[in-house]
Amino acid sequence: MAITSAGICAAADQLQGFVGFNLKTGRHIVRFSEDSFGLDVAEHSITPASEFVWQAAHSTELMTLKRDRLLMLVDLRIDERLAVSEPLRVYLRRDDLPEITAVRLLQRSAETGGRSN
Repeated sequence: MAITSAGICAAADQLQGFVGFNLKTGRHIVRFSEDSFGLDVAEHSITPASEFVWQAAHSTELMTLKRDRLLMLVDLRIDERLAVSEPLRVYLRRDDLPEITAVRLLQRSAETGGRSN
């Protein structure tokens, strides 16, 4: 089975947990519930991991899947809890290729009112 950029993007969208910036230590930390962050993490910095790995590019619709942000999550060695899958590992190993830039759109699910990309 070939790993495609669409598969890598889908794997990134499946990441679990929340990333917040800890003001006291100056580092990003991951929790698996939004309310498990302490006072040293500003509420506006708490982002789902699946969004944290994406960064807005030059246009408002384009986003880049950032290897350095993904690597930060992988370095925590909680791959299973974060749901880091093989397509993301391949993406990290293939640093000879440019980072993926894609249009990401908010879609509403009729059943849950939730979002998917």
